[in-house]
Amino acid sequence: MFKLQELTGVLPALISPLRSDGKVDEAAVTRLVEHMVQGGVHGLLALGSTGETASLDETARRAIVSRVVTAAAGRVPVICGVAQSHLSAARGEVEAAARLGAAAALVAPPFYYLIDQLTLLAFYRQLAKNSPIPILLYNIPQYTKVVAQPATVAALAGEGTIAGMKDSSRDFEYFEAVSIATRDMPAFRLFTGSDTMLLPSLVMGGAGTICGAANVAPRWIVEVYEAFKGDDLVAARAGQERVYELVMLLRAGGVFPATIKAACHLQGICEPWCAAPVQPLDDQLEARLRDRLEAWGLLTPAIPHQG
Repeated sequence: MFKLQELTGVLPALISPLRSDGKVDEAAVTRLVEHMVQGGVHGLLALGSTGETASLDETARRAIVSRVVTAAAGRVPVICGVAQSHLSAARGEVEAAARLGAAAALVAPPFYYLIDQLTLLAFYRQLAKNSPIPILLYNIPQYTKVVAQPATVAALAGEGTIAGMKDSSRDFEYFEAVSIATRDMPAFRLFTGSDTMLLPSLVMGGAGTICGAANVAPRWIVEVYEAFKGDDLVAARAGQERVYELVMLLRAGGVFPATIKAACHLQGICEPWCAAPVQPLDDQLEARLRDRLEAWGLLTPAIPHQG
């Protein structure tokens, strides 16, 4: 049985494959999940920021989670992302995720109105009360305009309100502060959301990463984690440098996550469509992306192209 307190490693923040009409491409979701599992990942996040959770309607969100859970088939745990602006909506998403088979929910703070730390504490405490699955806090202030201060995280972790956290702030001093504040809580799962910071986050005691680049090269990310765990720092550093180059490529051009979807399209996993109104990568940027991925050997299909 899956135990969240033992979860470590690489969890791809999955894209949400869509058709040109905006509906979920369930066959592509299955191919994507298989691509991840064959790459050796340790879990999956559906409906994170890379999964466009804030841009998908309820029907699409439910379809994504259901198909990811089905395709994973118990081989790895599935966590569901939640980004809602008020408590009742967040609670509804967590309950739906549990019904569909998610093992935990990664929940962003309420956005739009700025909130203080007392409000943040109250939100997670009320959400966790009677929650059917464990809650992880999602710190992504560039989208929510809210920072969960290290003391707040430690308070929530210490009382058992949250079981873990994903930090996507790209602020390593902040990550260090949270790591130090929760050091005496070995069951607390602290993940970096920044692929480029995987190795240093592991050095600081992080559990691993929940990241977007793993959609394209899951094995590359896993190799950094495995090298570190195997005490091969030279290999871990070399792998981290390679991941850094990939991430820089995926950040170039287009509106997030158009470049990651374009890369997966070039790999034969899915179509390039993003949730409206975001447009696919333009032809010039896609050609540049294709050249780099081909040079790195990342265009060879990892799985058979099947429905």
